Amino acid sequence: MAYYRRFDEPAPDPVLLAQLKAQQQEMQARVILQKPDFDLRLIAGCDSSFVGEDHILSVFVLLSYPELEVLEKVWHYGEVELPYVPGFLSFREAPNLLEAYEKLQQKPDLIMVDGHGISHPRRLGIATHLGLQLNTPTMGVAKKVLVGKYKEPDLLKGAVSPLEYKGEVVANVLRTKDKVKPVFVSPGHLMDLASATEIAMACAVKHKLPEPTRLADHYAAVFKKDV
Repeated sequence: MAYYRRFDEPAPDPVLLAQLKAQQQEMQARVILQKPDFDLRLIAGCDSSFVGEDHILSVFVLLSYPELEVLEKVWHYGEVELPYVPGFLSFREAPNLLEAYEKLQQKPDLIMVDGHGISHPRRLGIATHLGLQLNTPTMGVAKKVLVGKYKEPDLLKGAVSPLEYKGEVVANVLRTKDKVKPVFVSPGHLMDLASATEIAMACAVKHKLPEPTRLADHYAAVFKKDV
């Protein structure tokens, strides 16, 4: 995804940029992609919504699995700690997501994030970033492609095609509903692509988006009215 800086938008602080790059490199070295070691009973969906230029609302919805019954929904509204720096959006989102996560009375076995995992220019989308900080299995389900190339999957629900970036399959392009645009499923941390794809499909009941992220997106809009 290309980013073009407006003529009136200041360039990123080079010192801050160097710090973020160093932190991202350190985090990348700790990413583990593996078949998850859990008995999946609790799954959480999360999403964030920016409010103006300097505030953010983050939501977690906890569901039972495989029943997908809502058990908890929590949110946190706070100030954004960093300016926008292209390619480092997860550093803006993660602190507030962590605040919202702490409000959950029960902790999930898996977090499904509205966004990307390793299908990111430096393999560190918000799902991977969050998984590393929580040391919890995470996966990303994104509505739009960020990097890589793929062939459009067949039009029927369940069709899959690989998303390749720099010679590696970093996500699956998954059709979750007949004849609707696909979603982009990627592992975040302590997760593998096959398991992430299987779980995303199992959670796609009636809608394009799997229930955890669909509900997180829904409640982000609901709770936004209260801030």
